[in-house]
Amino acid sequence: MKFLNWLLYEVHRWLGIAVGIFMFVWFLTGLVIMYSTPTTQTPTQQLAHAEILAVEPGWLSLGDVWQHSEVQRKLASNQRAVKKESNSSQKQKQEEPAITDARLVRINGEPLWLVDDTRNQRFALSANDGALREFSEAQSLQIAQSWYKAINEHDVPKVRYLELVDSPIILRNQESLRPFHHIAVGEAGDELLISSRTGEVLHASTRLERAFFWAGNWIHLFKPLEALGYGSIRHDVQLWSSLIATIATLTGLIIGWLRWRPGFNGKRTYSEGRTQPYREFWFKWHFWTGLLGGTLALFWALSGFIDTNPGKLFSQGDYTREELNHYLDNALPEVMSNSKPIELIGENKVQDLVQLNWRRLGNEAVLLAYGRDGVRIPQIVGSSLPQFSSAALVSGVNRVQAITEMETTTLLNEYDSYYYPRHHQTKLDKPLPVLLVKLSDEAATRFYLDPQDGRLLSKFDKSRRILRWLYSALHHWDFGWLYYRPLWDIWMIIWVSCGLVLGASSLVIGWRRLKKTLAPKKHKARRPAFISELVTENVTD
Repeated sequence: MKFLNWLLYEVHRWLGIAVGIFMFVWFLTGLVIMYSTPTTQTPTQQLAHAEILAVEPGWLSLGDVWQHSEVQRKLASNQRAVKKESNSSQKQKQEEPAITDARLVRINGEPLWLVDDTRNQRFALSANDGALREFSEAQSLQIAQSWYKAINEHDVPKVRYLELVDSPIILRNQESLRPFHHIAVGEAGDELLISSRTGEVLHASTRLERAFFWAGNWIHLFKPLEALGYGSIRHDVQLWSSLIATIATLTGLIIGWLRWRPGFNGKRTYSEGRTQPYREFWFKWHFWTGLLGGTLALFWALSGFIDTNPGKLFSQGDYTREELNHYLDNALPEVMSNSKPIELIGENKVQDLVQLNWRRLGNEAVLLAYGRDGVRIPQIVGSSLPQFSSAALVSGVNRVQAITEMETTTLLNEYDSYYYPRHHQTKLDKPLPVLLVKLSDEAATRFYLDPQDGRLLSKFDKSRRILRWLYSALHHWDFGWLYYRPLWDIWMIIWVSCGLVLGASSLVIGWRRLKKTLAPKKHKARRPAFISELVTENVTD
């Protein structure tokens, strides 16, 4: 028993020293992340800054520009480095690409079809002549000015070109749109990142927002390792750091409960009626913040460890490009291919129309019109539909998850525990209603589908649902009454503050322990032999 007690204290002491600085930084950067503004532009934000479309006669249909640009697209595809995902996806890339999504917009005054294909590439094709467009330095400066002019045409800041960036750290999951024009705006430090392939503004930030990113997400997720050329070990560093933090927190909790003497039922306490054994300032704060907030700290450390998916316990979260292609199917509805842009404006007029978006699923097509307010309004053209049928959505799921029976299909008009907006998102980013399709397969897979535009929103099997509660629920506290603000803010600030004090006290106590351990040992001076003999004689006498 004494050995186990000794081991408990030693493990907590030395693991706490090892990860003390990490835990303090994690709590501090986590607090920053809570109030950071995402700088990657959502579709809603892009629509708010878009140019008015003002459709004109003579613009080419989607099918025309796709046909006219065939040679240019093939040349561009050969020049672009396409990321290889797997053998099966590579086989898909060898087939002729098909259109998965097409948006008609106006950029720098020119009408463009922005087309995504089954090879995960995006092209900007002119609606005037069908030619492939890419954007120069001068054009990116004009796009930057238009971005601000859409909000306030009387106060357009000066823009300045900085550089062409291939893979900016601050922009994630946009490989198909690189490289990017880096633009400085005004004198206050605002910046934009604009795709050279499509002219889309993908990142907009102020100096303060970037400071929050670097002080929050960048440090919290060990991104400096990538900047130093050690990106390949970042996942392993996260895994082992969070595991050590979990063990250190757990042992600390056990020690705290063992050493707490509340004096209930007349039981003895420490001297002077203290309920804990420490007198020194930092030790007392370490004890109380660990005892009170240690459980939350344990949940944060443990959920951070689980998020690294140790041993690949949980399945892949997102659907793959191959699954998405199966879901959509290769058929291109005739109405989507042949309808002229001037024919796409239906009776449902849209104020400040900035985008027309063709969506397809199987043999069905839906045309959506968007204004700057982000509201989508279906336009009926030929055989197009106001929204996708349940049969088309279910058939799409069958193509993804072959030979599986449906358990239930439910139209959700409210969010549930797996489909809901984050605190920085709106209902425009997470639309309702959605179709929930539950399968009767072994993994009890669920699909969330948008009947309005046919998107495959998310896919959850049993393991991903478990991960949702073990990670997101314990890390973000985004469930039940805790999800709603300001209760969420109060809850998080209280416990993150406890974590900060716990981390700071760990650093102080750990530093003192290290100094004591590493300090040179003081050896007692040995007595000369003749003095020892005299002492011995006197004792004998």
